[in-house]
Amino acid sequence: MRFNLHKLTLVSIIAAISAVGRIAFQFIPNFQPTTAIIIIASYFLGPLSGVLLAIVSTYLSNLVLGIGLWSIWQMFAWAMISLLSSLLKKINLKKTLPILIIIGVFAGFFYGAVFAFVNLLITNKFWPYYLAGLTFDLNHAISNVIFIVILYKPMTRLFANISIL
Repeated sequence: MRFNLHKLTLVSIIAAISAVGRIAFQFIPNFQPTTAIIIIASYFLGPLSGVLLAIVSTYLSNLVLGIGLWSIWQMFAWAMISLLSSLLKKINLKKTLPILIIIGVFAGFFYGAVFAFVNLLITNKFWPYYLAGLTFDLNHAISNVIFIVILYKPMTRLFANISIL
């Protein structure tokens, strides 16, 4: 696995764009491009870059939105989503976009489930927390689909034009 200064710079720039996108859409509950960007970038850049992207995106956006213990779980959830997305590259899919859309829908609900699991560890209650958050998870899943459809072609062109991959 090759990781050089050029790739680190690329991941940093994508993380900054992801963080700015998350901050820009903060007024719409669970509607943000971060998950979609992590899914697409992880697919093309691989697991190490995807996890780094997830961690840096979370940290940068939370500098503005607020850092707390939840930041660790956000990093974990997005890192797991990035690992899943990067594994798809190994399968060598013919129709990438529909699969990334399915991952986007799954990721919206998985992200909420991570926080419901954390609630289970703290309060010993999973289902009330998870069910109360389903509308937020649905918003997250819908935003993932919208942003994956919008960002897939430009990001595909970006990664095709970069020789460091």
